[in-house]
Amino acid sequence: MNFETFITCAVTGSGNTADKHPGLPITPAQIADAAVEAAKAGAAIAHIHVRDPETGKGSRDVALYREVVERIRASDTDVVINLTAGMGGDIVFGPGENPFPLDAAGTDMVGPMERLLHVQELLPEICTLDCGTMNFAEADYVMTNTPGMLRTMAAEVQRLGVRPELEVFDTGHLVFVKEMIRDGLLDDPVMIQLCMGIPYGAPDDPLTTMAMVHQLPPGAVFSGFSIGRNQLPFVAMAALAGGNVRVGLEDNLYLGRGQLATNGQLTERAVQILTGMGARILTPAEVRTRLKLQKR
Repeated sequence: MNFETFITCAVTGSGNTADKHPGLPITPAQIADAAVEAAKAGAAIAHIHVRDPETGKGSRDVALYREVVERIRASDTDVVINLTAGMGGDIVFGPGENPFPLDAAGTDMVGPMERLLHVQELLPEICTLDCGTMNFAEADYVMTNTPGMLRTMAAEVQRLGVRPELEVFDTGHLVFVKEMIRDGLLDDPVMIQLCMGIPYGAPDDPLTTMAMVHQLPPGAVFSGFSIGRNQLPFVAMAALAGGNVRVGLEDNLYLGRGQLATNGQLTERAVQILTGMGARILTPAEVRTRLKLQKR
């Protein structure tokens, strides 16, 4: 059991959820407000994606990131900013026997350095690296992260002094994390997010979760989350396994059956679960110390 736990709130994500929740943060102002709301509810870290304000679809527009970060930094609420670096790795193949040409409407594939433009400019304390290529049960869509791309991104993030949060979806991703540690691409403490219950990744049952935990690199600081209705039960699972937790509308839209949530409500529920288990919730300042972050 982890009795000193920090909470990450992933406030919006990039999935096709804008039409499923009328309160999903979409504009930069809404995303920044959601991060502040979660921080006031007890989240030490706000994990940020941005969306096209007109369509609600996920975006990697640096100007949108800039506005979100500036709004959060201008607020009077302390929170660690964690920007995704996962956008720009989307490939959608053509259907059936015609995989090429790629589906231009769904494909957004750029080089590793272009995927980090917002990180280079805004210098968040943390940014994410998805540690492998994944299918998400979405027909011909592939989230693409080759070893070469990830090594390039890890080296640049290390140069910038930003802490990478390594998003791990399966056991093979942990093998790659250990290779990057071996090759000097990751500084201590290594920060890992176990992403459980994602289609075609590691399932979120207790045995699989603990198998992942037992394969973590020595000394790693880890968090864990699951998606959908298992998000809140997994708060307890992650803490019992010795980790920290993540909640938020990126991964789950509901507080209970038929009850749409806000990021603040999900964070408050996580605080209730953890404190009910006897854990103390860490502040942003304590997380900076634990993770050796460079506050901007």
